[in-house]
Amino acid sequence: MSHELISRAIEIMKATEIASIALVDENGFPRVSTISSIKTESIRHVWFSTGLSTGKARCIRGNDKAGVCYCNGPNNVTLMGKIEILTDPEVKKEMWIDWFINHFPGGATDPEYCILKFTAEKAVFWVDSKYAEVDLKDIS
Repeated sequence: MSHELISRAIEIMKATEIASIALVDENGFPRVSTISSIKTESIRHVWFSTGLSTGKARCIRGNDKAGVCYCNGPNNVTLMGKIEILTDPEVKKEMWIDWFINHFPGGATDPEYCILKFTAEKAVFWVDSKYAEVDLKDIS
């Protein structure tokens, strides 16, 4: 796997504000929705936000497997891995974005507000007309 391709995939992820997230519902069906990407640390670690009482959170509590897809023009970065719900006050404060106030009127301490941390294990890239399937477990 080319370091250049992974670097380019990260650039695409960082430039894409909205991702698609696929979760598994309580009946085993895929549940796909859009979600705002709030932080991309690497090809393996990305963060989102949602409310603790949402369907997304309910799905995650039942099954931590997830897929995330970033589409930017002709480029597509699809990640498969595990997702977890974080409610640590320091993490919530660190990840807070001012426009979240529209969803969480209590601010970073709103009890409904939580962070979703996604850790990718596999990836499928269509980046700059190059296709690759990658096991990411050994990539930080």
